[in-house]
Amino acid sequence: MRRETYIVFFTVLVDVVGFGIVIPILPFYATEFGVSATVVTMLFASFSLCSFISAPFLGALSDRIGRRPVIILSIISTAIGWFVFASATAVWMLFLGRIIDGAAAGNFTSAQGYMVDIARDEKERTRNLGILSAIFGVGFLLGPILGGLLSSVSHVFPFWVAGILATLNAVSAILFLPESNRNRSTARMVGYHPLSPLIRAWRDQPLRPLYVTWTAFAIAFVIGQSVFALFVKDVFGFTAFATGMAFAAVGVVVVVNQTFLLQRVWLKRFDEARLQVLMLMILVVALLCIAAEFLPLFYVGLLGLGTGQAVLRVVVTSQVAGSADPLRRGESIGILTSIMSASMAVSPVIAGVLFEINHAVPYILASVVLLLGLMALRSRSKRELENAREREGDT
Repeated sequence: MRRETYIVFFTVLVDVVGFGIVIPILPFYATEFGVSATVVTMLFASFSLCSFISAPFLGALSDRIGRRPVIILSIISTAIGWFVFASATAVWMLFLGRIIDGAAAGNFTSAQGYMVDIARDEKERTRNLGILSAIFGVGFLLGPILGGLLSSVSHVFPFWVAGILATLNAVSAILFLPESNRNRSTARMVGYHPLSPLIRAWRDQPLRPLYVTWTAFAIAFVIGQSVFALFVKDVFGFTAFATGMAFAAVGVVVVVNQTFLLQRVWLKRFDEARLQVLMLMILVVALLCIAAEFLPLFYVGLLGLGTGQAVLRVVVTSQVAGSADPLRRGESIGILTSIMSASMAVSPVIAGVLFEINHAVPYILASVVLLLGLMALRSRSKRELENAREREGDT
């Protein structure tokens, strides 16, 4: 494996560890300001709204000027955002911290583009993206554990640590991360319209079902994640530490799937189209298990949640990246990020409102949304079958 591969993996790992430290703790910290569940989920939404606005621009910018400067900018923004959040004395400062972080949230997208840039063939591209997602899973394994331990000092302490980690990460990227994009198109102007990626995704007929499926996954995933800490606190009486351990358990499942099962089981026994269907079905069952509010089924749901998201993320990203123009790979992956960010900008508010009505309703809604994603995949499979038959007829 190349030296720059290890560097970008380390960069993403440190970034995700910092992110994983605070996400399980954020609701506990925010509620100390006397806010409702809806306001807590709006904190998630404010970050995502800014990320939605900035992601397409940063993806296109990385195609034009390179991945390296965009990654560095994103890490610095994250550090500043966490420091503002940790020093908050009022609710508006909490929102300001999340807005600063979201304003340049292009780190993982640019890292995906980096891995695609240096891949020599399709197999290496899928492997690189799989390892990168596994690194993401490792970060979410280590982060919540650290967050749970650090929260024993205070609920604000993990945010200071996250800011320090991001600062160190920025320094290491500046010193050691080389540029990967050899197809930079400096003559092409970088457009700025946050809705343009969604419009292009809708107009791209061959890939539209994949984008629709990704949208369904994004909405369902965000709905479940944004109220997760509130859910386990109210339903099962989890503490901040126990919540961190639950996130860590999902991280373990993600890592096992992406470092071992993805290559040796899932991709060996299923083609990518069937694998997507299977993972969506697993996610539907997992969300319904969580909605049952019964602790043994809840743990079964965590297992399914980690497995489904781990595999689905890699397969969809690989298919989209493999079908994109080499000059627009960063932009194409940015579309996935933009879709995720758009879902994260809207879904948490919906989840917060529904959570205040009934704790199980957000998870039931998420499972229904995933069923719509299954319908989109069915239409793509049918179209591919028809195209294959037409090619056979021509020969």
